[in-house]
Amino acid sequence: MPIITFDTHEFIKELKSAGFSEEQAEIFTKLQKAAVASTLEQARHDYDLDNLVTNQSLDNRLRETELKSEVKLAETKSELIRWIVSVGLLQTALITALLIKLSSII
Repeated sequence: MPIITFDTHEFIKELKSAGFSEEQAEIFTKLQKAAVASTLEQARHDYDLDNLVTNQSLDNRLRETELKSEVKLAETKSELIRWIVSVGLLQTALITALLIKLSSII
């Protein structure tokens, strides 16, 4: 999460140039920092910013899901090939047995 900086020195200079005394400018700056910190903390809590999903994390999750899908697809493909070969061998054995049986009858 990016860090937001607040230039208190510049803020105090601006307040003093607008007519604030040194003490008023410092107190106002301290209150402003507290308000900003409180607002950021409230936003972090309201929008769960600490667990915000970034594009990079989405890309990583998508790539991970794609890799898992590719592995599952490869496993399914190899299993399907094993079934097809097994069924083919079984059919060949049955046809051979039937031909042998028919040749012994004739």
